[in-house]
Amino acid sequence: MTQPIVSELIDLLQLERLEVNLFRGASRDIGTKYVFGGQVLGQALSAAQQTVPRERVVHSLHGYFLRAGDINAPIIYQVEVSRDGKSFSTRRVSAIQHGQLIFGLAASFQEPEPGVEHQLSMPDVPKPEDLEAPGEIAADRLEQVPAKLQRWLTRKGPFEFRHVYPRDELKPPKRPPHQHVWLKLVDRIGDDADLHRAMLAYCSDFHLIGTTTFPHGISYLQDNVMMASLDHAMWFHRPFRIDEWLLYSCDSPSAQGARGLARGSLYTRDGVLVASTAQEGLIRVVEDGAH
Repeated sequence: MTQPIVSELIDLLQLERLEVNLFRGASRDIGTKYVFGGQVLGQALSAAQQTVPRERVVHSLHGYFLRAGDINAPIIYQVEVSRDGKSFSTRRVSAIQHGQLIFGLAASFQEPEPGVEHQLSMPDVPKPEDLEAPGEIAADRLEQVPAKLQRWLTRKGPFEFRHVYPRDELKPPKRPPHQHVWLKLVDRIGDDADLHRAMLAYCSDFHLIGTTTFPHGISYLQDNVMMASLDHAMWFHRPFRIDEWLLYSCDSPSAQGARGLARGSLYTRDGVLVASTAQEGLIRVVEDGAH
């Protein structure tokens, strides 16, 4: 029996078909002020996947977050069939809420074929079973953040995360802009590869842009820090399972102009590189008394 929190995520990503190339997705409140960016990303990919031949697999996607999503309203996903070639298919997806475009996605799909192969090696880090699972945050510390964020910090989500070098987000130290996080779904699911990819897209929005804050000793939990995802890119390289441990290795090469850039590589525990990500986000530190 699949855990309810996992079943809820599966339902969230499968979408309701309204018409040809038109879908509706529910929104979920997971403790963020607006719709979680990974939800929109995963749902948009799911919509696109349902319009291409089954044998074609997504290899890249590029999305832009245009407006904050309303947690209390569904999202309509309209898929445009840009091209179906001999070996590639391209789709554009518009996510619409309250009559406005909140997110746009372009995705490319390919029929699998052989070719040259290489990959960068996985960082040498401890295995997930050698790391402690995150503990509960003490009540007196939780009181330091707004009630909405308290729910975010205490919610039992569908993914388990184990940080190689944990960071105290309530009192963040300054340190180099890179981190390694093991992640996996908390329960076993079926073999539908499209669902595994949509779930990885959803999950890839965790931890990535936060890496850009590390050198500055700031955190999204601080009331004078404003952060928002601006875009998200992802490349799928090799097969994987989201219900088995993956290492998310993230770094941030630059932050400037109130924006930070982060990159990520996702490896199986055996060191196989299965996906890469990149994201730019807005990072504003507001002066005291200016907000």
